[in-house]
Amino acid sequence: MPALDDKRNITLRLSRQTIQKARVLAAKRSTSISGLLTSQIEQLAETEDDYDRAMKRAFARMEKGYPMGEIPKLDRDALHER
Repeated sequence: MPALDDKRNITLRLSRQTIQKARVLAAKRSTSISGLLTSQIEQLAETEDDYDRAMKRAFARMEKGYPMGEIPKLDRDALHER
């Protein structure tokens, strides 16, 4: 977790309805609106980081490839006999 000095303030403009709903939700979770927003934004950023790491692993696996076994060589006559 970052040190308190590393944190910055931001300003949001929300409707009164949204603020009221946020107050209720924050109270249900025993936190403040600021704490609620901080938690949600951190979770969103972490999810994005997880997605990026998974995407990089997937591309690395695709570049490496997978052994698919030996492909039998068939001539034209063998194919038509099937």
